[in-house]
Amino acid sequence: MDEKILCVDDELNILLALQRQLRKQFHMESALGADKALAAIRSSGPYAAVVSDLQMPGMNGLELLARVKELAPDTVRIMLTGQADLETAIAAVNQGNIFRFLTKPCSADELAATLEAAVEQHRLLTAERQILENTLRGCVKVLTDVLSLVHPAAFSRANRIHRYVRHMAAELRLASQWQFEIAALLSQIGCITIEPGMLDRVYTGAELSAEEEKLFAAHPAAGRDLLANIARLQPVAYMVAGQNLPYTEPQFLPASISREAALTGARLLHAALDFDRLVTRGLPHAHALAELRKREREYDPACLEALATFVPPEDEMEVRILKCAELGPAMVVDQDVRSQGGLLLLARGQEVTLSVLSRLRSFAARVGIAEPIRVLVARRDVPA
Repeated sequence: MDEKILCVDDELNILLALQRQLRKQFHMESALGADKALAAIRSSGPYAAVVSDLQMPGMNGLELLARVKELAPDTVRIMLTGQADLETAIAAVNQGNIFRFLTKPCSADELAATLEAAVEQHRLLTAERQILENTLRGCVKVLTDVLSLVHPAAFSRANRIHRYVRHMAAELRLASQWQFEIAALLSQIGCITIEPGMLDRVYTGAELSAEEEKLFAAHPAAGRDLLANIARLQPVAYMVAGQNLPYTEPQFLPASISREAALTGARLLHAALDFDRLVTRGLPHAHALAELRKREREYDPACLEALATFVPPEDEMEVRILKCAELGPAMVVDQDVRSQGGLLLLARGQEVTLSVLSRLRSFAARVGIAEPIRVLVARRDVPA
């Protein structure tokens, strides 16, 4: 078996005995006490299962396995306990912290059978998570592809917001960064409810009527309503809904949504969106950041500090002038790309993907597009 098992006890001779009994059947590792076990999980995980003694000095087995559940939810947790601790162990099972408990002395055959069941449980858990993640990834891709087809300018903006948010989340070392990145990619999904011509005026900074401003201001709520029906995207939906709220303004959240995660995501989006608005209107990054810092009650200071270290990907790219047939994935268009009739197909700053290429080549064959096209190409991709 490739899955690793971690045995935890405060007595070295017990750990050595477990290693001897089970090393031919399982990939066994050991930790002398709870602190070393937690360090091993952080540095050497993932483990399929953790087997812990109950009575240990400092942090006991119940406390350890509760921490393991937080650090590695897919790791199956097993308790070794004396008969006198039976009531406590049963309570731990009922609380969901433990998969099985074994009483001492425990035979090698019984322990081996329990570990086999634990490994199988771990496989089921990880397979289910992978299915959910793949389904979620597919949903996000469909939504972003729809946005790119309906509103190229909104899709381009969402891609730029994604770069900023991904950078800030990494700089701030936030947990579950995938949620914030998905919120950035889908931050403009509510714009599918807006007429394309009006959206073009929004992104070029043209003056809007009061009615148009009201319609545009409603797109975060429309995005929330679209996303809230997708499993595991409810926190993301409320991040999207709060993207225009100032840092100090409270946000209504249902009890089922993690307040901390949703507010953090909304604050990341708010800073990224206003930063992007200034940059796309011609301000250098440093000047745009200075403008945001003048409105200190609007933005989370930590977000602005993280934005200060952002390096535009364009700094690592070179300009090329290419025909549509020469475009390839991962290039970034450095101008608006329109059909011969003036229809906006790609907005400046949008990354070229396979679906984008397919759409462009279809328009080029049927209608014709304005060529050549100025694009940015990573230096490593530029022919010598």
